[in-house]
Amino acid sequence: MRYDDFRRSDNIDDRRDDSGGGGGGGFGFPMGGGGGRLGIGAVIVLGLIGWAVGIDPRILIGGAEVLTGGGQAPTYQTDRPSSQAKKGAPTDEMGSMISGILGEIDDRWDEIFKAAGQTYHGPRIVLFRNATNGGRCGMAQSAMGPFYCPPDKQIYLDTNFFREVETRFHGCKGNACKFTAAYIIAHEAGHHIQNVLGILSKAQQMQQQAGSKAEANAIQVRVELQADCLSGVWVNREQRKRPGFLEEGDIDAALTTASAIGDDTLQRQATGRVVPDSFTHGSAAQRKRWFMIGYQQGSVQACNTFAPGVQL
Repeated sequence: MRYDDFRRSDNIDDRRDDSGGGGGGGFGFPMGGGGGRLGIGAVIVLGLIGWAVGIDPRILIGGAEVLTGGGQAPTYQTDRPSSQAKKGAPTDEMGSMISGILGEIDDRWDEIFKAAGQTYHGPRIVLFRNATNGGRCGMAQSAMGPFYCPPDKQIYLDTNFFREVETRFHGCKGNACKFTAAYIIAHEAGHHIQNVLGILSKAQQMQQQAGSKAEANAIQVRVELQADCLSGVWVNREQRKRPGFLEEGDIDAALTTASAIGDDTLQRQATGRVVPDSFTHGSAAQRKRWFMIGYQQGSVQACNTFAPGVQL
C-alpha cells in the first residue's frame, strides 16, 4: 500500500508514551483460581481472539450477553484521558501511516455522505500501549484488541496488535501488512458509520428482543460483516481516487487477515472445535465474502447484511 500522499488526520490522541492508564510498563491478565498472571505476549494473543470472537461483552455494542439479559448493562465511565496524550498527527512511521489511513477514510466517507445530502464527522483514534483510559467504555487494554466506543465516537488501538496479526496469526506478510492495518482501521471506522446512521442502536434493540444468546450473537455477526463490507467500500473509493495506492498482494493480504480472524478459524485453533451459535464476527468465508462485496461494488447499499433473506 502506497500512502505517502495520504492526507494526515489530526484527529488522533497519541498516548503511546503514557504509563498505560495506571497500569505501569506492562500488565498481566488475571487467571481464575490461583491468582496467576499471563505475560504480555499471551495477553495480546488472547486480545486478538477476543477482538475476533467477542470475549469482552462491554465492547461490541454492550455485548450479546448483556443485551440478552444475561448480565448488567455496562457502566460507562467519565474519566478524562491522560494529560500526557499528544494531539494531532504523529510523526513516527507507524503513527504517520495510521494518521494517513484515517485521513483518507474520513475524506472518502465525507464524499459519500455529501452525495447523499448528509454531513459526516469522522471518529477519533486513540493510540496506546498496554492500557489506557477508554472514556465512557471503561478501561482500554491490549487484551481487547482494536475497538470502537460508540458513546465517545472513538477508536482505541494498541499498535502492537498489527505485529501480532503478522507474527502470531500469520494474517499477512511483509509490506502487505500495511494494507492489513488499513483494513482493520477501516473495519472499526465501519462501526462508526453504523453508529452515525443509527444501525448500532437498532441492532441493540434487536438483541434486547432476541429470544436466546445464539440469536443475539447472530445479530452481532450481521453487524460485524457489515463493517467488513464498509471497509471494502472505502478501499473501492480510495482506489478510484488514488489508482496507484494498492500494490500487488494487498487485497490478498486483507482476505488472508479476514480468514485468520474468522470465528471458525480462531475457535478451531483455540479449542479444536467450531461452535457456530457462538460466532459474533462471522466465519472466515463470510468475512472474506463481505469485504469483497464492498470492494467490488463500492456501494453502501450493497452492505445491507440485515436485508430479509440476505445470504451471509
